[in-house]
Parts: sequence; C-alpha cells; structure tokens
Amino acid sequence: MRKGVKATLVGGVLVAMVGGAGYGAMNVVSALNGSATGGAEPVRTGPPTRDEVKETTTAFFGAWEKGEAAEAASYTNYPGAAESLLAAYGGVAHITGVKITPGAATGATVPFSVKATVSYEGRSQPLDYSTELTVVRGESTHRALVDWQPTVVHPKLRKGDTLVTGDSAAPPIEALDRDGKVLTQEKYPSLGPILDGLREKYGDRAGGSPAVELSIKHADTTSADTPLLTLAKGRTGKLRTTLSATAQAAAETAVTKFAESSVVAVKPSTGEVLAVANHRNDGWNAAFLGRLAPGSTMKIISAATLIDNRITRADGPAPCPDEAVWQSETFHNLDGMKADEHATLSDSFSRSCNTAFVKYADSVRVDSLTKEAEDRFGLGRDNWKVGIPSFDGSVPASGGPDTAANMIGQGQVQLSPLNLASVTATAMTGAFRQPVLVPAKLDDRPLATAKGLSASTVGQLRAMMNRTAVSGTAARAMAGLGGSVGAKTGSAEVDGQARSNSWFTGYRNDVAAAAMTQEGGHGGDAAGPIVAAVLRAAG
Repeated sequence: MRKGVKATLVGGVLVAMVGGAGYGAMNVVSALNGSATGGAEPVRTGPPTRDEVKETTTAFFGAWEKGEAAEAASYTNYPGAAESLLAAYGGVAHITGVKITPGAATGATVPFSVKATVSYEGRSQPLDYSTELTVVRGESTHRALVDWQPTVVHPKLRKGDTLVTGDSAAPPIEALDRDGKVLTQEKYPSLGPILDGLREKYGDRAGGSPAVELSIKHADTTSADTPLLTLAKGRTGKLRTTLSATAQAAAETAVTKFAESSVVAVKPSTGEVLAVANHRNDGWNAAFLGRLAPGSTMKIISAATLIDNRITRADGPAPCPDEAVWQSETFHNLDGMKADEHATLSDSFSRSCNTAFVKYADSVRVDSLTKEAEDRFGLGRDNWKVGIPSFDGSVPASGGPDTAANMIGQGQVQLSPLNLASVTATAMTGAFRQPVLVPAKLDDRPLATAKGLSASTVGQLRAMMNRTAVSGTAARAMAGLGGSVGAKTGSAEVDGQARSNSWFTGYRNDVAAAAMTQEGGHGGDAAGPIVAAVLRAAG
C-alpha cells in the first residue's frame, strides 16, 4: 500500500483512508451507517406523506396546465403511457386553457376538477369534468409519484384509449324502439355503448351528416367512439330498432339490483331483440360480447343432444348419483341434493343434477355437443350479424375431462346472455332465428341459419323447462308468472372467484330472456329475478 494511505475494516468492508482518520474517513463511516450529514438522503419507504402528495400533485397539475406532456408524465409511475395520452390531450384532442382545481385529499387520493376549452377549425366549446388521482411510492425510485391510470386524464378513459377532436366517425342518430319511441342514454343508461355502436354502423344509412366532436377512440376495436363534447351538431338521422321501450325499461331496472349483471330478451317468433341491459363498472356490453361458462343452463343443449342422438328421452333414464367420475375427474352435485338412481332425464333436468349428464359423457362422441350447438342452435360459427358486434358462442369439441364438463356448462363452453336467450328461443319454437337488433332489410345483410329442432325434441324440452319453472330449481324466481312458461337455472364456478356466476334463462309466451350475474351465486339467486322481471313486463 502506498505511503499515506491507511486501511481499516468498517462493518466488514475494507476502507482506505487518506491522510489519517480525517473528514473523508468519517464521511465514509457515516454513509455506511446510514447517518451521513452531507451524503445521499436515506431511502424513503411507506405511503407518501401529506407534504409529498401535495408536492407531487402540484408539480403534475402545473405541467399539465402548461401543456408540457413529458414534464407532467415524469411525475407518474408510467411516464411513457402518461406522456402519450397527455400529448394527445393538447394535440389531436385540441384541448387548451387547462385549469385544474384540486379538492381535499383523502389520504393519498386527490379529487380534482378540470376546466378547459376545446377548439377546432374556428369552433370552440368549454370542457368541464371531475376525476381523481392517487399518489404512490415509486417501486424503484422511491419517489412520490402519480399512480398512472387513463382515468386521471378523464374518468371515461380506459387502458389504450385516446382523445381526438374532429369530424365524428359517423353522423348522429336518433334511435327509435319498435313502436317509434325515442331511446336515449339518459333514459336507458346501459344503452350508451349500444347506441354508439348503432351510430357507427348505421349513421350513414340513417340520413344524417357528421358532427364535430371531442371523443374517445377506444383501444377495443369492437367499441365505437364515445362522444364527450359536441362543437358543432351534425344532422341527426333516425334509426328504428327492434327494441321495446317497455321491456328495455324493465331490464334497466332489474340489472341495477345486482352488480356486474347483464340481460337480453328476444322475441322467439322473429329473433328480434326486445331488450339489452348491463350493470357493470366497466360499461362493457357483456350482454352481447361476454364469453363465460354458462353452467347448468347448458343442459338445454345437452338434453337436446341426448334426445336427438337417441341416447335417452325426457321420460327415459338419467340416474343421479352423488358423484360421477369421467377420465379421473370427479364431478359432484350441489350440496344437499339427494341421489336418485331411478331418475328420468326430466327429473335430473328440473333438479339440475350434474352427475346425470356427466354419466352420459360415455355415450356421446367428443363432437356430439358441438354439432348440436352449431347445426341446430346456430352457435359457434362466428356468422351472426345482429347489427352491432356480438359473440356467437363457443362449444368446442373438447376431449378428456372437458367432454363431461362441457355437458354441464363448464369446461371450454362459452356463451353470452344473447346466445343463451337465443338457445331458449330455439328450444321453445324449434326454429333458430338469428337475433337482430336492427331489421336485416335496412342493409340487406345475410343472417345466420341452422336446422333447428324436431317437433318431438321441442315438446320434450318445453315440458322439462316448464317443470323446472313450476316445481324445479327455477320455481322461486318464476313464481307468479302466468301463461306458457319455462326456465333453466345455472351456476358456473370460475377459478379465483369466491362465488359462482349466476345464470338463468326462461320464456313466457313469445318472450325469451337470459341473464348472467358475475359472482351472483346460484342461478335463482341473482340472474333469476332479473329474467323474471323482464318476462313479467314484456311476456
């Protein structure tokens, strides 16, 4: 070691000291002990303090107001995504004169209001809305940062969305129900995304002209642009739909009683959609686009498969043991269901016995359920043309344990409430009539077709569904409904959920409806009352 340099061991680290144990040595020792007086500040941990929240939001709001997107984004924990959206805010969205007023913070969450001006080609309109943000501790920087969410910029924005101002993608429309009554989002809140979709598809055909608007351009290509502010009105065209204002009002009210719920009602004799409603935090049209296992409501198609393949009949055998094993997978019934080795298919259907259907997995081919769903119920071919985007159902030919699981609406089967309402309509009439929201004659679009069911199969399905509605698992929900009625309950277990999804479908006279409530429990608990309310109003 060269002269004048001493070495000492500090906390297990060999440290060199120049010129003895002077200031430099003390600085090294202090730093290693985390008590430096002139070195780096100690790393901050835990939730941001009140002062940090105020300091971060003040800096973030100040940069945003000045239109400095990169600077504002630097105060967030996802600066790349933040800068992109904030740049669009002051760029293609043409929003200027931003004034942000923060409210009283609740912990690290700060509500705030935004006042600004949207200007485009000589037209201007004031913009005024409220939203909120939360300040968090940066995982790597340990700085107090805005927890970046698109809702920070506007409460209706979702991941991947952006803001634009210009001519609307389609002229505005005035949607009418089947009797000429005006349908608005204000009166029927869950119609918002549906009306946007109708405008995008049929605005040009309805006789209108484009407006100038600030709108949300969604990352999800199945969603139409959402208008936020109109700078110049276009000419409104009129579009008649198949909806019924009466049924729609009942559907809107019914879904609000259960979170994350969706319902669809159709007219079996025509396939016309009478009502569609969603009550969801994400505002998504799950009634048409949902893709979830339908639980025991799938037994409508499974029973038809058994009947059409001459495996059994409604009055034929379908024993209901306590459990059934299929390819090393053990299936059970709902708690409390008594075994019945002498049960008929009608008995097991009305009680919703899982094991009875699983036992018949030995008797069907891997693709039997798939062929029944596609050829007779019109599902799974990706060819429905409802009028706005929809999911057409999926009943794949799954091998292994899924052959049995699919029979009871688990496994790989996926349906939406729209699909299930159509299944019930087909079971009730024998004819598959592809659901429509807008009459096909408006744009001459070809509708999907399927063979449908024989009169014998229809008679057996209707008898079993009627029994289920009158004295089976659907009786409580369907109580008090007169006329020609039938129903089927379902509960679908989903990995990671504490409760099963609640499914229910039923018909009354010339109305068929289906509903789904995520984590709603048994079919009759949540989805059942929703369907019954719609059938009561429209059936």
